[in-house]
Amino acid sequence: MMALMKDTKLKNQYPAGDFAVWIIIYIELLTFGLFFVGFAYSRRADVEMFNASQLLLDQRAGLVNTIILLTSSYFVVKAVEAIKKLEPKEAIKKAKNWLLGAMGMGGVFLVIKMMEFVGKYQEGINLSTNKFFMFYFILTMFHFMHVLLGMVILFHLYTQTKLGNYTPTQHRGLETGASYWHMVDFIWIVLFPLIYIMR
Repeated sequence: MMALMKDTKLKNQYPAGDFAVWIIIYIELLTFGLFFVGFAYSRRADVEMFNASQLLLDQRAGLVNTIILLTSSYFVVKAVEAIKKLEPKEAIKKAKNWLLGAMGMGGVFLVIKMMEFVGKYQEGINLSTNKFFMFYFILTMFHFMHVLLGMVILFHLYTQTKLGNYTPTQHRGLETGASYWHMVDFIWIVLFPLIYIMR
């Protein structure tokens, strides 16, 4: 009876994962939110310069990276779902593959973003070019570092999954790491239209 109550409590836990990580997520979202407010405030002071500078960005690369991160989030969801619903051997196999896919997508995102950074520096554009590019580099590089950390977390989840440390009733660590990765994706979903599209 106690085991059943424990399982029910685990299944109904909200938010998913460790609460301490959610505190970190809320702090990160607040930090990015303050940057977004600063960007919007600065843009109002010189809309023409912000719009002209925005045209120098590669919207296609931004869109591709958005699709890549959304796909990676889907893969992480499937990994968690596999652990929760499949038989142990099948769950480990499927979850490992989904997590490898998510890491692969994250790696492609980093390569594309790095190519953007290098391209801008080769064009003579940097943090001191103007306020738009100051915000562009600060926001996207800050996010870039979060993706790198997310990749480390995904690798940890992969190794723990490979060892069989996650089960249908014991998978808080997996959900915790997944929550962080979804936060990284969510921030980019806000960043992309704000920096690349909105005029």
